[in-house]
Amino acid sequence: MEKNESNKEFQELMEKENMYRQIIEYSVETIVIHAHHQILYINQSGANFLRATKEDIIGAQVLDVFQENDRPAIKERIQKAMGENVPGELIEHVISRLDGSLVDVELYCHPVIYGDKKAIQSVFRDITKRKEAERNHKRLLREINEVSASIVPVLDGISVLPLIGSIDTDRANQLMEDIPLKIQQQAVECLIIDFSGIYNFDEVVTDYLLKINAVMQMLGVRSIITGIRPELAQAATELGLNLFSMKTMATVQQALHYLGVKK
Repeated sequence: MEKNESNKEFQELMEKENMYRQIIEYSVETIVIHAHHQILYINQSGANFLRATKEDIIGAQVLDVFQENDRPAIKERIQKAMGENVPGELIEHVISRLDGSLVDVELYCHPVIYGDKKAIQSVFRDITKRKEAERNHKRLLREINEVSASIVPVLDGISVLPLIGSIDTDRANQLMEDIPLKIQQQAVECLIIDFSGIYNFDEVVTDYLLKINAVMQMLGVRSIITGIRPELAQAATELGLNLFSMKTMATVQQALHYLGVKK
């Protein structure tokens, strides 16, 4: 009786293992099982993704697909997963296929028992399209920011910088890089920075205001801040920015009148 029950349990275990193997084999994602960095198994989707045969991949070193600079961190990650028996967090990396082509992947791993060995199962997900979309989005934002950060000459030595939309850290950094160069190229002596088109006022904008004002002073360029609406002025005060330390006016027109520009 006990022998029959033992055989039944063994058969059920084998059926579950076979089912698990089939699920892995027919998964659309790249699944690699490795121990001591040596690849023990890869599913067919993974072989296709890495552009090689299973025979070429099994037995190879899993670290070989990673960029040389990334290998120490990946090795440490594998050791941690094995030693602490915990899954590795989801990360992104660029890996190399066996034909030498590079591809962006999302990667996570977790410990498994493969046969009688303690191993690591790593799952690679192709995120090339997503990363390309992100790069295109950043490129588009940069192009938009460049257009919206144009310095408009009014008279000799006097220009206006109309800011539109919102200012985040990336845009603030780009403005800090671009504006001083444009000022020198256009021989600007006085720059009117108009914030009337800006709808956010937070620590990033506050920091930008302080930095751009300091840069103007170092370059010997007078700066006048315009377009700070009452709600923005209140937000600036709450953030601890003393607007009285800067030359501010309500509108660009007022600033031009102050500079002696007639209609």
